[in-house]
Amino acid sequence: MCDEAKLKQWALDRRQFGALAGAAALAGCGSGKLAATEDSSVGSSLELVETSVSFPTEDGEMDALFVHPAEGSHPGVIHWPDIAGVRESHRNMARRVAAAGYSVLLVNPYYRDVAGEQFADFGAFIEAEGFSAVRPWRDQLSSFAVKRDATAIVAWLDEQPEIDASRGIGAQGFCMGGPFTVYSAHAVPGRVKAAASFHGGGLVREDDESPHKLLAETEAGYLFAIARDDDAEAPGDKTALAEAADAAGRPAKIDVYAGDHGWTVPDSPAYAEPAAQQAFSDLMQLYEANF
Repeated sequence: MCDEAKLKQWALDRRQFGALAGAAALAGCGSGKLAATEDSSVGSSLELVETSVSFPTEDGEMDALFVHPAEGSHPGVIHWPDIAGVRESHRNMARRVAAAGYSVLLVNPYYRDVAGEQFADFGAFIEAEGFSAVRPWRDQLSSFAVKRDATAIVAWLDEQPEIDASRGIGAQGFCMGGPFTVYSAHAVPGRVKAAASFHGGGLVREDDESPHKLLAETEAGYLFAIARDDDAEAPGDKTALAEAADAAGRPAKIDVYAGDHGWTVPDSPAYAEPAAQQAFSDLMQLYEANF
């Protein structure tokens, strides 16, 4: 789980964060501009377009970054960031998926309180006592609130010419965004056909809104990518997820990866490139199998 004590134990300085983020960055582009993005891991070289957008939800006006190939229509993907919210590392992650041939919407889950980037990277999050800052924002993100948001997100995506509405939508989420992928699939089961949780927290709980209890009411395939330290703390969760997926008849890949909590996010103190590359490959397989 992503908690303050664990981040303090990692205790990386800002220069280390910058080196990690720089090593993992893809070629970026400003809002509304084009950039050629090459990613040898997916064998793709595509010109991308990215635009800052906003649209109404039941609770306000959500802001997001929409990044997609310059030509054609493609399956949509919802990108739910981790606790530190929208920032360059997640923009680069969205660009990488877009370069593989998807139209990706990186959403701001904290839009009810703040717009856009609040922390430049995880180093800034730690220095700013980020857990205290985001706590009141997170408190509003119940499963029901996220499902309302997901419904609005899918409706917006389906109106865009860059979205191939004949194919499913994916949801990918990191840390606190992990369970949001299941909520997305639960909110719009006819459209969200693949959901990937990376080191997601709170996937197995006692309450009725626990993500593992909702799988039977979805139509998605799943990837539950579990951090090894999270597994050590709750070794029964992977079994509960597997049993729930089997009972629901939902295809699911459930693995413990060789990385600690946060290992997939380039500016995370726990970033582990080999395991992150494996997670990305598994994500691409999930999308190819379900769209």
